[in-house]
Amino acid sequence: MAQLQKSINKRLALLKATLQLVNNGGIQGASMAKIAKEASISPATIYLFFDSKQELLNQLYLSVKSNFAQVAFSSHAPGDTISKQFETIWHNMAQYKLAHLEEASFLSQCDNTPMIDDQTRQEGLLFLTPLFDLWKSGIQAGIIKEYSPYLLYAHTIYPMAFLMNMHNNQLCIVNQDLLNSSFKMAWDSIKT
Repeated sequence: MAQLQKSINKRLALLKATLQLVNNGGIQGASMAKIAKEASISPATIYLFFDSKQELLNQLYLSVKSNFAQVAFSSHAPGDTISKQFETIWHNMAQYKLAHLEEASFLSQCDNTPMIDDQTRQEGLLFLTPLFDLWKSGIQAGIIKEYSPYLLYAHTIYPMAFLMNMHNNQLCIVNQDLLNSSFKMAWDSIKT
């Protein structure tokens, strides 16, 4: 049992080290040697857990995406109106991004890298199924414009990532008033 916990701890240390290095130096700057050093693990040990850097990044991506989705859908009530459900999910996502800066930054970088393979991206999208289902219901009810979920995401969730980046770079202060205004703009862009 102690050996299993030790193995779990090493894997978690590798994921955490990768997250920190990617955020500090980009995906290309996070070499396997640097990851091992940051995790205080021998470089050869990494390959007991991950076959390649790409597999390590893909597993980290899925782990972070899963945590993001758990927070996003944690307090959403399916009995609420579609607009209220979306508002709850949207604000949960924003709060996650504010509270988990490293993870949010990592997810933003993953949107723009070929290191995350197509199969992993598709698996990551499955975590967003409740949001896509909500939009589908909204479209069927005539409440949401009839566009692909990717276009809806691009107009409602991606702008949030830009706002968080500006906040992290201290170019803009994200407070509740700004979040409320941002949500209103997001909702206005997709409602009929």
